[in-house]
Amino acid sequence: MIFTLPHELAPLAFHNKKILYTLLFRASAATLLEIVGDPKHLGAEIGFLSVLHTWGQNLLHHPHIHCVIPAGGLSPDHKSGVHPRHLFFLPVKVLSRVFRGKFLAGLKPLFQKGELCLPGPLSPLQHGKAFRAFLRSLFRHDWVAYAKRPFGGPEHVLHYLARYTHRVAISNHRLISFADGDVTFRWRDYAHAHKCRRMTLTAHEFLRRFLLHTLPRGFVRIRFFGFLASRRRAALSPLCQQLLNTNPRTRSPTPPATQAGPPAAWTCPRCGGPMIVIERLTAQQIRWESIAQVPFADTS
Repeated sequence: MIFTLPHELAPLAFHNKKILYTLLFRASAATLLEIVGDPKHLGAEIGFLSVLHTWGQNLLHHPHIHCVIPAGGLSPDHKSGVHPRHLFFLPVKVLSRVFRGKFLAGLKPLFQKGELCLPGPLSPLQHGKAFRAFLRSLFRHDWVAYAKRPFGGPEHVLHYLARYTHRVAISNHRLISFADGDVTFRWRDYAHAHKCRRMTLTAHEFLRRFLLHTLPRGFVRIRFFGFLASRRRAALSPLCQQLLNTNPRTRSPTPPATQAGPPAAWTCPRCGGPMIVIERLTAQQIRWESIAQVPFADTS
């Protein structure tokens, strides 16, 4: 799942990185723990890891949190596992509104205590009336909470983590050329059907955008919550493994009567169950994914 700050908050986050990024972690984690714990949705205790990213494909400032979450959790009494009752894990509209409320509720006391840095264009917000009007404007639209499809297995999870946990704003494989003081790189335009495009910036502008994403010294950008939190992991991780082994989730090998269709064309080589198509890629997307998997030497 991905929780994104609206672009109106990006300048405030840039001038208050440590405070606002920490609030982003806390608000997104509290949202997940609250909604998942509600019996109307899942009624379980979950564990997950959160990774902070501050960039978009064009290297502009775009703070957001990636969360990797098991599709289920522990019952409140820790005696059984709880699986989702619906075809989706959690309702993203509910997550969006709760996330918005928790983040803005955490922003108010920071302003009241004078802990926010408001320089330059942000200086009008130093006045209480202007800051309250700013918060009201942020309530007028939904914030982005996005849920991706579940992974296909442990290998897919590791592949995802390898790409998203320790990467920097841009990797070497996206760099095309550096000539005449200009840097050219590839980027994916999500606003226009994920098209792969090229962007050329002056070296100064390229470095300016890259350095937008420098984090405060000692800031932890990968954090664990729920039963994966460091103080609970040792006791609850073995319990989760035990419950998975003793009560595995079973799936019907045939589709429901309302979704009857032709038999599966492929079977899983490991479990023998039918394999279904969950996504179809265009030739251009396949080429982009093959490029994204080329090893690179960036170890920052």
